[in-house]
Amino acid sequence: MLQTLSSPLSTDDPFADMRRMQIAMNRLFDGVRTPGTTANYPPINFWAGPDSVVMTAELPGVTEQDIELTVKDTMLSMRVTCPEAATGDDIVWHRRERVDGSFLRSLELPFRVNPDHIDARFADGILTVEMQRPEDDKPKHIQIKAS
Repeated sequence: MLQTLSSPLSTDDPFADMRRMQIAMNRLFDGVRTPGTTANYPPINFWAGPDSVVMTAELPGVTEQDIELTVKDTMLSMRVTCPEAATGDDIVWHRRERVDGSFLRSLELPFRVNPDHIDARFADGILTVEMQRPEDDKPKHIQIKAS
Protein backbone atom coordinates (compact mmCIF):
# COMPACT_ATOMS: atom_id res chain seq x y z
CA MET A 1 0.00 0.00 0.00
CA LEU A 2 1.47 3.36 -1.04
CA GLN A 3 1.48 5.96 1.70
CA THR A 4 1.36 9.63 0.80
CA LEU A 5 3.50 12.33 2.33
CA SER A 6 1.69 13.58 5.41
CA SER A 7 2.97 17.14 5.48
CA PRO A 8 2.98 19.88 2.87
CA LEU A 9 6.21 20.89 1.20
CA SER A 10 8.52 22.73 3.52
CA THR A 11 10.54 25.83 2.72
CA ASP A 12 12.77 25.64 5.82
CA ASP A 13 14.89 22.66 4.78
CA PRO A 14 14.99 21.89 1.04
CA PHE A 15 16.30 18.37 1.77
CA ALA A 16 13.51 17.43 4.20
CA ASP A 17 11.11 16.89 1.32
CA MET A 18 13.66 14.70 -0.47
CA ARG A 19 14.13 12.61 2.69
CA ARG A 20 10.36 12.13 3.05
CA MET A 21 10.13 11.14 -0.61
CA GLN A 22 13.01 8.66 -0.17
CA ILE A 23 11.26 7.10 2.84
CA ALA A 24 8.04 6.77 0.82
CA MET A 25 9.91 5.17 -2.11
CA ASN A 26 11.73 2.77 0.23
CA ARG A 27 8.38 1.68 1.67
CA LEU A 28 6.96 1.25 -1.82
CA PHE A 29 9.81 -0.99 -2.98
CA ASP A 30 10.48 -2.68 0.34
CA GLY A 31 10.60 -6.44 0.00
CA VAL A 32 10.61 -6.32 -3.81
CA ARG A 33 13.34 -8.56 -5.13
CA THR A 34 14.45 -8.20 -8.71
CA PRO A 35 15.93 -11.20 -10.56
CA GLY A 36 19.56 -11.74 -9.66
CA THR A 37 19.61 -9.76 -6.41
CA THR A 38 20.78 -12.81 -4.50
CA ALA A 39 23.55 -13.56 -7.01
CA ASN A 40 26.19 -12.39 -4.54
CA TYR A 41 24.52 -13.74 -1.45
CA PRO A 42 25.86 -14.93 0.83
CA PRO A 43 29.14 -13.01 0.90
CA ILE A 44 31.96 -15.51 0.52
CA ASN A 45 35.73 -15.81 0.57
CA PHE A 46 37.22 -18.36 -1.77
CA TRP A 47 40.86 -19.36 -2.16
CA ALA A 48 42.89 -22.24 -3.52
CA GLY A 49 46.24 -23.77 -2.68
CA PRO A 50 48.06 -26.52 -4.55
CA ASP A 51 46.24 -29.32 -2.67
CA SER A 52 42.86 -27.87 -1.67
CA VAL A 53 40.31 -25.13 -2.12
CA VAL A 54 38.50 -23.38 0.75
CA MET A 55 35.27 -21.40 0.79
CA THR A 56 33.82 -19.49 3.72
CA ALA A 57 30.32 -18.03 3.65
CA GLU A 58 28.53 -15.69 6.06
CA LEU A 59 25.12 -17.15 6.91
CA PRO A 60 23.64 -15.34 9.92
CA GLY A 61 20.40 -16.64 11.36
CA VAL A 62 20.51 -20.11 9.79
CA THR A 63 21.42 -23.51 11.20
CA GLU A 64 23.38 -26.31 9.57
CA GLN A 65 20.04 -28.03 8.82
CA ASP A 66 19.15 -25.04 6.59
CA ILE A 67 22.21 -25.60 4.36
CA GLU A 68 22.57 -28.18 1.59
CA LEU A 69 25.95 -28.60 -0.12
CA THR A 70 26.62 -30.59 -3.28
CA VAL A 71 29.69 -30.98 -5.45
CA LYS A 72 29.91 -32.42 -8.95
CA ASP A 73 33.05 -32.28 -11.09
CA THR A 74 34.22 -28.68 -10.64
CA MET A 75 30.96 -27.16 -9.38
CA LEU A 76 30.11 -26.50 -5.72
CA SER A 77 26.45 -25.66 -5.06
CA MET A 78 25.02 -24.30 -1.85
CA ARG A 79 21.26 -24.19 -1.25
CA VAL A 80 20.22 -22.23 1.85
CA THR A 81 16.84 -21.56 3.41
CA CYS A 82 16.92 -18.37 5.50
CA PRO A 83 14.21 -17.67 8.07
CA GLU A 84 11.34 -15.54 6.77
CA ALA A 85 11.31 -11.95 7.99
CA ALA A 86 8.47 -10.58 10.07
CA THR A 87 5.33 -9.82 8.09
CA GLY A 88 1.95 -8.37 8.83
CA ASP A 89 -0.26 -5.38 8.25
CA ASP A 90 1.18 -3.56 11.26
CA ILE A 91 4.83 -4.05 10.14
CA VAL A 92 6.52 -1.03 8.53
CA TRP A 93 10.02 -1.79 7.29
CA HIS A 94 12.54 1.06 7.44
CA ARG A 95 15.40 -0.92 5.95
CA ARG A 96 15.56 -4.49 4.70
CA GLU A 97 18.96 -5.66 3.53
CA ARG A 98 19.14 -9.26 4.77
CA VAL A 99 17.93 -11.97 2.44
CA ASP A 100 15.16 -14.33 3.49
CA GLY A 101 13.62 -17.33 1.78
CA SER A 102 15.58 -19.91 -0.24
CA PHE A 103 18.41 -19.37 -2.67
CA LEU A 104 21.02 -21.34 -4.57
CA ARG A 105 24.58 -20.22 -5.21
CA SER A 106 27.04 -22.21 -7.32
CA LEU A 107 30.78 -21.71 -7.65
CA GLU A 108 33.12 -22.99 -10.33
CA LEU A 109 36.09 -24.64 -8.63
CA PRO A 110 39.58 -24.23 -10.13
CA PHE A 111 40.03 -28.03 -10.22
CA ARG A 112 38.16 -31.26 -9.51
CA VAL A 113 37.86 -32.15 -5.85
CA ASN A 114 37.66 -35.47 -4.09
CA PRO A 115 34.03 -35.74 -2.87
CA ASP A 116 35.15 -38.19 -0.17
CA HIS A 117 37.55 -35.62 1.32
CA ILE A 118 35.39 -32.56 1.91
CA ASP A 119 35.27 -31.02 5.37
CA ALA A 120 32.29 -28.70 6.02
CA ARG A 121 31.99 -26.90 9.35
CA PHE A 122 29.43 -24.35 10.55
CA ALA A 123 30.06 -22.17 13.61
CA ASP A 124 28.97 -18.68 14.66
CA GLY A 125 27.16 -18.08 11.37
CA ILE A 126 30.20 -18.92 9.22
CA LEU A 127 30.22 -21.93 6.91
CA THR A 128 33.72 -23.22 6.08
CA VAL A 129 34.13 -25.83 3.35
CA GLU A 130 37.57 -27.30 2.61
CA MET A 131 37.82 -29.53 -0.45
CA GLN A 132 40.86 -31.67 -1.21
CA ARG A 133 42.23 -32.17 -4.69
CA PRO A 134 42.45 -35.85 -5.72
CA GLU A 135 46.00 -37.25 -5.69
CA ASP A 136 45.82 -38.26 -9.35
CA ASP A 137 44.77 -34.70 -10.28
CA LYS A 138 47.63 -32.90 -8.51
CA PRO A 139 50.39 -31.50 -10.70
CA LYS A 140 53.38 -33.84 -10.83
CA HIS A 141 56.93 -32.57 -10.69
CA ILE A 142 58.99 -34.03 -13.52
CA GLN A 143 62.69 -34.55 -12.95
CA ILE A 144 64.84 -33.62 -15.94
CA LYS A 145 67.97 -35.74 -16.32
CA ALA A 146 71.13 -34.62 -17.99
CA SER A 147 72.13 -36.68 -21.00
